Amino acid sequence: MKAHILIVADGRSPTARSWIANIQALDYGVSLISTFPCQPPVELLHFHVFPVAFSRFSSNGTSGPVMINVRKQPSGLKRLVQHFTPLFQSLRYRLGPLTLRWYAGPYQRLVKEIKPDLVHALRIPFEGMLGSFTPSEIPFLTATWGNDLTLHARGSFLMRYYTRRCLTQAEGFTADTHRDVQLAYKWGLEPAAPTLVVPGSGGLDLKAIQQAENFDTVKYGIPQPGTWVVNPRGLRPGSVHQEVFIATIPKVLAKHPETVFICPNLGGVKQADAWMATYGIKSQTFLLPKLSQQDLWALFKEAQVFVSPSSHDGTPNTLLEAMACGCFPVAGKIEPLQEWIEDGVNGLLVDPRNPEELADAIVKALESPDLQRKAAKRNLEIIQNRAAQNATRPKIDDFYLKFL
Repeated sequence: MKAHILIVADGRSPTARSWIANIQALDYGVSLISTFPCQPPVELLHFHVFPVAFSRFSSNGTSGPVMINVRKQPSGLKRLVQHFTPLFQSLRYRLGPLTLRWYAGPYQRLVKEIKPDLVHALRIPFEGMLGSFTPSEIPFLTATWGNDLTLHARGSFLMRYYTRRCLTQAEGFTADTHRDVQLAYKWGLEPAAPTLVVPGSGGLDLKAIQQAENFDTVKYGIPQPGTWVVNPRGLRPGSVHQEVFIATIPKVLAKHPETVFICPNLGGVKQADAWMATYGIKSQTFLLPKLSQQDLWALFKEAQVFVSPSSHDGTPNTLLEAMACGCFPVAGKIEPLQEWIEDGVNGLLVDPRNPEELADAIVKALESPDLQRKAAKRNLEIIQNRAAQNATRPKIDDFYLKFL
């Protein structure tokens, strides 16, 4: 074992679990503090749950400092929170940071007890905020995912305060976009602090992606063969504009009535059901539950177009996975995605708040098989060179060694 790394992350997240697996493959011992109750990943040295910012109400599980079991059914309070997600997010911005002081003491005692060689928080709210209480003798690194600095950091006075505190305390910084490195400096990261830009997952397992196949259309009643447009971004109020995406569907169907729209992570979301009813598109739109990674990859392989209507984002892992699978990307025209997509060459970038523009881009993609083929070839090369594990793992190893 090269060293003992304590990861502070949302332990439910496939992105966090992938990062952990990647650094375990580099022969690092890993402990995890999860901010959400979850089943622990395999081969951890230590595992604890600190449900900061009321995260116990967003996930199945117990609420103590260490998870004991996982309940099968969500509590009535959790269902209420899910129903009022936008309101809960606003309250979490204001009240969530107040819970950090409650957990700071137990966190510090645990860190001193398990004695990691360094601590790495995999996003700022609220993992990096908790990690900012790391004892000064242990190197503390933080990371951003998605919209940590463009959206969440501005959510309230306390969110701004703890974001700045996190980056001021951090000795190193990782991100999935170069934009966030520049923003981190503005929020207090020392100019001399080492930084690393790699996918938030730590790198894609291209072999596993290539082996995924045979998406189960019968299970979900999806017609096959067909023209598929997939949007797996789920409900993310304020950053991913699913209401705009749903509004584009009738416009696309007017020109290509055979098109099928498939939306993992929106199954059971009442707001999405209401949007569908408004536009009368239920027969051509399938709201699916959360899929396994293998099923999602198989879906990307069979779909023609991937859509991500986001205005606040980093580099979505689903975007990289879709690119690796040859699925043509249509996404919001924002700086992080311009690091991966050249508009009109290997994807299309649009105003994510404009349903007309988004619909036109989807139609253009569906009517341009040559563009799809050329983009698929180029995107696979991009993933192999910049996002695959053989490209990212040596960079992660070199970065960690700077602090050991």
